[in-house]
Amino acid sequence: MEENYTCIYTGGQGEIVEKKSRFIATVEVVESEEEALAFIEKVKKKYWDARHNCFAFIVGKRGELERCSDDGEPQGTAGKPMLEVLRGKKLCNVAVVVTRYFGGTLLGTGGLVRAYTQATKAGLEKSIIIEKCYAVKVSLHTDYNGIGKIQYILGQNNIKIIDSEYAQQVVITALVPFSQVDAIMAEITEGTNGKCQMECGDKVYFAVVDKEIIIFEE
Repeated sequence: MEENYTCIYTGGQGEIVEKKSRFIATVEVVESEEEALAFIEKVKKKYWDARHNCFAFIVGKRGELERCSDDGEPQGTAGKPMLEVLRGKKLCNVAVVVTRYFGGTLLGTGGLVRAYTQATKAGLEKSIIIEKCYAVKVSLHTDYNGIGKIQYILGQNNIKIIDSEYAQQVVITALVPFSQVDAIMAEITEGTNGKCQMECGDKVYFAVVDKEIIIFEE
């Protein structure tokens, strides 16, 4: 069964300065190792004059593939801390490159870990993080007497309505989380005394971005 997962909707860029060293974090959505590597190369070309372009990425809905690089920084002071930030947010299908322009002062291993960690967090703060929810499009056909009860049940369960048609009958199309389909349909059947006809349609992922429902056909 497919599951909900957390990812980036749009990437962003954040920056911190530590003892005159600039750390620029660039975040991007990636759905394969090839996309991740292409993104990393693009950032490296953009910041070709930087001392380091360290990276971390996680690909796969369950984080099946992880990679990171210190790009010349002392081992374990850049890529791994960056990867830990992504893991901590439970993100997948995401890549981040932290570009460092050296400011002339050595930070030490502890200072580098903190800087790359904070830079990654700054990049994520400028990105839009979403939870993609696995759901079923369910069509509900009812008369006008049953609409109030159905809307109440959907509202109580935080079910998203994506379309409503008011004609001789009322037809509501809702996104019901996959794990709740049987329970919601049973509750509506009971609440309407079996007078609501229900049809399950496509399985999709959706997310709410700025109160707008975005459907992803995967």
